[in-house]
Amino acid sequence: MPHFKSRDITLFYEDVGEGTPLLLLHGLTSNHAMFYREMDFFKKKYRVLALDSRGHGRSDKPESYTLDDHIKDAVALINHLELETLYVLGVSMGSYIAQGVAIALPDRVKKLVLVATKPSGEQSSMAELFDRHEDAFRGLSLVGKLDKSSEFMFYNQEKVDEWLRKTAEKSDGLTGREQVAASAALKDFDFRSELGKIRAETLVISGTHDGLNPPDKGRETALHIPDATYMEFKRSGHAPNVEQDRLFLGITDNFLD
Repeated sequence: MPHFKSRDITLFYEDVGEGTPLLLLHGLTSNHAMFYREMDFFKKKYRVLALDSRGHGRSDKPESYTLDDHIKDAVALINHLELETLYVLGVSMGSYIAQGVAIALPDRVKKLVLVATKPSGEQSSMAELFDRHEDAFRGLSLVGKLDKSSEFMFYNQEKVDEWLRKTAEKSDGLTGREQVAASAALKDFDFRSELGKIRAETLVISGTHDGLNPPDKGRETALHIPDATYMEFKRSGHAPNVEQDRLFLGITDNFLD
């Protein structure tokens, strides 16, 4: 299994297929296994690289880290593999990392897909969701809040449940301490003043029913990136790649092609 060092951290990644490199960046508390469908689909045309961000999956799990660490780790992987150019696709937290990578490497990232994204945040999207619907979450434990949050996050819960089950079968989850560290890494970021540096052809996809990163956040992201295309999936929440998977794969494949 491929590993590499980014400063003092050992990180894991999957490497399948041949062709133009396509880097996949996963969401908060998840890992490369969430992309089982995308890896199987895109490996027929691309060299698909799926990174486990620090604190996640099979990568090292330090006690604390930042979004900037995630971005530097992704850049380190690109340099480790000596990729001159590549495409990048990020979902939720992965889309924040992807923005940072495209800003840092404007001449190397040629195409960029940002899914369920936002351009800034004072705290994690989950913490913002708890605050936004304070009455609904009042009195619940953290586990109870996380269980209830799906009501605000997804449109097709049946598809999401199946996806989560299959992802869990292929990987281990995080402990409570590891989840807290992962969430804390997403506090206080703001790319809005730098998104104009991105030169990649960019597609931003939001789900109409996403209560975690609502569509207005996706539209805001697209407006700050030169010539970006914005799409909204009408029967999706926070996981357009899962809730409308065939539409997502078709549109993304056409965009990358």
